[in-house]
Amino acid sequence: MAFTIRQIAETLEAKAFGALDLEITGAAEPATAGPGDLALAMQPKYAEGLSQGQAQAAILWEGADWQAMGLKAALVVPRPRYAMAHLTRMMDPGPRIAPGIHPSAVIDPSAQIAEGAAIGPLVVVGANVRIGPRARIAAHVSIENDSRIGADAMILSGVRIGARIVIGDRFIAQPGAVIGADGLSFVTPQTSGVERARHSLGDQGEILEQSWTRIHSLGSVKIGDDVELGANACIDRGTIRDTEVGDGCKIDNLCHLAHNVILGRDCLLAAQTGIAGSTTVGDRCVFGGQSGVADNIFIGDDVISTGGTKILSNVPSGRVMMGYPAVRMDQHVEMYKASRRLPRLMRDLGGKKSVPKTGQSD
Repeated sequence: MAFTIRQIAETLEAKAFGALDLEITGAAEPATAGPGDLALAMQPKYAEGLSQGQAQAAILWEGADWQAMGLKAALVVPRPRYAMAHLTRMMDPGPRIAPGIHPSAVIDPSAQIAEGAAIGPLVVVGANVRIGPRARIAAHVSIENDSRIGADAMILSGVRIGARIVIGDRFIAQPGAVIGADGLSFVTPQTSGVERARHSLGDQGEILEQSWTRIHSLGSVKIGDDVELGANACIDRGTIRDTEVGDGCKIDNLCHLAHNVILGRDCLLAAQTGIAGSTTVGDRCVFGGQSGVADNIFIGDDVISTGGTKILSNVPSGRVMMGYPAVRMDQHVEMYKASRRLPRLMRDLGGKKSVPKTGQSD
């Protein structure tokens, strides 16, 4: 699909210069851009790449001399990365799923498929499922009984949606995501070593040879509007009450929300983040890659967890957390500085003994 510079400028609310009727068919980095591409040279450091590519038009920084760069047209935006969100949405054709229901799909007679939905090959839809208008469901998706999916959903290949799941409008699920598996809920006949160790901070007491008994998951999962779920991410159903994900949350690949988790609005979870059972997270929280959150705690609004951080206790609103165990970021930096000084401190205190050099500065 082709767009003119004028159309792109209107979508991005950008300033446009030069040949506004020039047609663009794609976007590319400056050095690899072809004649039909819009080069993304949003900072001066990318300008050199324009001479290596063949772009006739580019998104540039404020004040750039687009004519001196040999371009026929240019766009200038106030916040380049935000503009990229709209540009990529404009140019993304999405998955190719033929309108209607593919002949190989298995749809229970009691299921309700709204107008404009597209259901791909080998999809299985269970009893009493409701799928909203204009939903797009790719191949090999399964949706179990009594689940509800809102309007304009895009559910990609191999997604598994369990029974009684409720999902809002404009939901996106990347391949392999699983919603509504049972949570890790098991109990022993007598107090387990884990329970005793937690209470005593390390002492298991008498070791008992016990087996685990399942606590079945009777709850479900409720997902709000405008939620996105990454590839192979998992959201477990609740034990008694539902696991909940608020409006606008964006969850990356390989993330896991355990049973009974409540995630507030507009949270962002980077890859391999895990939030343990029965933890409540406030609105607009951000978790860097490989963040971990312990069970049965509370995290306030607007908390930021840097990559690799492990949160083991309650966090008040607005904190930036870092480290394992997590502490305030400024405190963690001071702790790290102090630990770097330890070899020199021990050398000074010991007097006679020297500490081998590691190749790093003290």
